[in-house]
Amino acid sequence: MPTRREFFTAAAGGAVLATAVQAHAKTDSTPPPLAPGGHAVVPLPFAAAKLAGISEAMIVSHHDNNYVGAVKNLNKVEMELSKIDKDTPGYLVAALRERELTYANSLILHEHYFGNLGGDGKLAGAIDKRIAASFGGAARWEELFRATAMSLGGGSGWVVLALDFHTRDLRIHGTGAHNQALAFGAPLLVLDMFEHAYAIDYGAAHAKYIDAFMKNVKWEEVERRLARADKLR
Repeated sequence: MPTRREFFTAAAGGAVLATAVQAHAKTDSTPPPLAPGGHAVVPLPFAAAKLAGISEAMIVSHHDNNYVGAVKNLNKVEMELSKIDKDTPGYLVAALRERELTYANSLILHEHYFGNLGGDGKLAGAIDKRIAASFGGAARWEELFRATAMSLGGGSGWVVLALDFHTRDLRIHGTGAHNQALAFGAPLLVLDMFEHAYAIDYGAAHAKYIDAFMKNVKWEEVERRLARADKLR
């Protein structure tokens, strides 16, 4: 049988453990689901006039028209989806679901795009090491990233550096539309290659826009996303 001392020591340890579990439950609880049509616009996380090579007029137009439009349209589609019942025609359900995915991805990718701007473009830290491990070095990664972006110039699409949860390494993906995305991954660095992202500043000269983007990457934000994705993985 345990001694009196052992009994109280165990009891105290159990109380500490219970308190820790309760504290964890309070800080790590699952958030409530977002109500249909409840998406809010996220403001630009940097001073619009301070980007190098991307004008205030360009970035504000991109945010206030294209991104805000995606948020509003997603909210409208979600409200329509909330009205679906067993009698709703299949073609209508399919159309709404396709638009839901398009606007949801547009919202997410735009928020990542704006979120990884506002830096000095200097790659360093843990993300630098992970890029080197996945691509053989920063120079090779940038060559592939830029080539993917150039392939989308004059058209539309996104370039995404992502952590692939399936392969457990970093991958570059080029997409031609909002509704194409890696099924099991986390976007780390996002470049918008739709013409609305650069036409005011550069017209059809998308290579110059890519140069400007690279000078403004906020790598500390990319690294923060990597750390979060690693925890999720």
